[in-house]
Amino acid sequence: MRVRVATTILGITATLLAVPACSTDSDTAPASRTGMPVSDTAVLSSAALETRLLDENELGSGYLRKPEPSSLHDDVTAIGCPALNELGGDAATGGSLTFPRKAKASFTFGGSAVEVSEELYSDSAAKLSEGIGRIFEAMTGCPTYQVVAGGTRIDMASQKLAPPRGLGDEGWSQLLTFSTGARSTVVKQTAIRDGSLLLIVSGSPALVDRHLGKALDKALATS
Repeated sequence: MRVRVATTILGITATLLAVPACSTDSDTAPASRTGMPVSDTAVLSSAALETRLLDENELGSGYLRKPEPSSLHDDVTAIGCPALNELGGDAATGGSLTFPRKAKASFTFGGSAVEVSEELYSDSAAKLSEGIGRIFEAMTGCPTYQVVAGGTRIDMASQKLAPPRGLGDEGWSQLLTFSTGARSTVVKQTAIRDGSLLLIVSGSPALVDRHLGKALDKALATS
């Protein structure tokens, strides 16, 4: 089955595959949540979500925001994972969700190809939970599979991780390994739902662990 995707993970893969694999070890744990929770009925607009994304100053020295492309669509074939094909659309390869209220920012770090990205979505708690839950269940249900994107064949391996404790109402986390030829790259993706807000942080495992708590604090803070 071929699907059209505007990806989160595949959108950073082309850059990440140009550098050696990232270590999955990190001594930095996510910060505890201190922001005020967003209630289930407080669905935020895309403009409001945009103001709740972290910026370069909040991330710290060495981060540079990448301009978001106007479109990042490609024909993608998922091979060896029927559950992903059943999802179809953007979700089939961990792509951006279809919720209409959303905001995203991607950053490079240290002048290299190492990246971290943050996405925010807002909808009813039930819709957010069901949408992201189905994606993570499908992706982690296939330990190995392949995707073909833009003529490039990528070997994929997924590993379900325990979500961070004490953050939000629900959490999901996974480790994805992308391999093309002799090059291999590890990407961590962690999602936290708190009320009507969903946060997804993806990229280098160490950077995800370092900034997840900070990103959630700002996303949940009231103006």
